[in-house]
Amino acid sequence: MKKKRIILGVLLVALVGGAWFGYGEYSRKVKDLVNVDAQVTIQSNELITAFEKNETTANAEFLDKIIAVKGNVKEIEKNDRGHYTVVLGDAGSMSSVRCSMDSVHVKDLAGLKEGNAVMIKGACTGFNSDELLGSDVILNRCVRENEK
Repeated sequence: MKKKRIILGVLLVALVGGAWFGYGEYSRKVKDLVNVDAQVTIQSNELITAFEKNETTANAEFLDKIIAVKGNVKEIEKNDRGHYTVVLGDAGSMSSVRCSMDSVHVKDLAGLKEGNAVMIKGACTGFNSDELLGSDVILNRCVRENEK
């Protein structure tokens, strides 16, 4: 009988602990990158070249890191949901850095036009390689960064 109580007590503690952890993960907020320092600062063309030369090495260096990318705006896209993507890179190149902007900070894009030099900070989430259409480095949760 005493053994059953101990087992029941351990199971109850595990259940409560698991529920606490699950609720914490469910209600967790995404970190706002405005207050996060970039781990790497790089020019857009250098970032693209690094991935095109050796994707494996570039993944090890940049993937899942917060990167500040300096470059010229090729295009500003707005989808049907109102989300913005700022495309950085050289006008003559098909390859680019695609920066999906954090919806909370869209107002920071005011006055930004194609051809403007800008620094954008975001989480590097991958690389799409396409020889015909150009390759893209993907940054998410991006914010406009003030140059220091």
